[in-house]
Amino acid sequence: MKKIVIANQKGGVGKTTTANALAGVLMHEGKKVLMIDADPQCNTSDTYQAAIADTATLYDLLFSKEPAHDVIQHTEVGDIIAGDPLLSQADMQLTKTGKEFTLKKALMSIQDEYDFIIIDTAPALGILLINALTYADSVIVPITADRYSLQGLSQLNETIQAVMEYTNPDLKIAGLLRTRYQARTILSREVSAALPEIAEMLNTKVFQTVIRECTAAQQAQTRRVPLLNYAPKCTTALDYFQFVGELLGERGE
Repeated sequence: MKKIVIANQKGGVGKTTTANALAGVLMHEGKKVLMIDADPQCNTSDTYQAAIADTATLYDLLFSKEPAHDVIQHTEVGDIIAGDPLLSQADMQLTKTGKEFTLKKALMSIQDEYDFIIIDTAPALGILLINALTYADSVIVPITADRYSLQGLSQLNETIQAVMEYTNPDLKIAGLLRTRYQARTILSREVSAALPEIAEMLNTKVFQTVIRECTAAQQAQTRRVPLLNYAPKCTTALDYFQFVGELLGERGE
């Protein structure tokens, strides 16, 4: 079973789209996938049309010790542990020694029931991200052609390196994934040219696949439908299929 975190503390880089598309392609390939929405904004839960009110969520798994099986929702899109706005309080509530391992311990009972667990994270460097990284095998970092996005990578890398040193020495940065890519813009080309050197500093690489932006991806979000269900042949969806092929090919899956 593989556990993959999608992370970048900068918002608007396509984390949720990437998490949902990755899960969708993997399910299309016959893999059993569990999505975990670790973002208090709950955008992935919204896309899955998962219940949040009056039901057990990730918050209850972490703070009320609800069994993992009882918080998994089986939706038409796929299996998900839904997010919860209450997760915004996690940094204040997770304070005990060993707090970094809370998610890992809570999910032990379902370790062998899925081929992949995908964790969508908030644009923040808090305890929820640290828990996700402590649990994961690898992290994928979506990045846009944006200088602020590049600047934030150093902070994210510091968090990842701390996790590797103290709580998860086996964690790997799978790579940097260029999202919302527009090949014709000068900035996109400049950022792409700078990324290999940055990736080397992070001891990772830049994925060859780029994720182009198209209007269908935005429409799918508005209509609360996964992109692969809404427009499976649009450029963004086709790029994600290619990306997953690249990811699984490297892992020998």
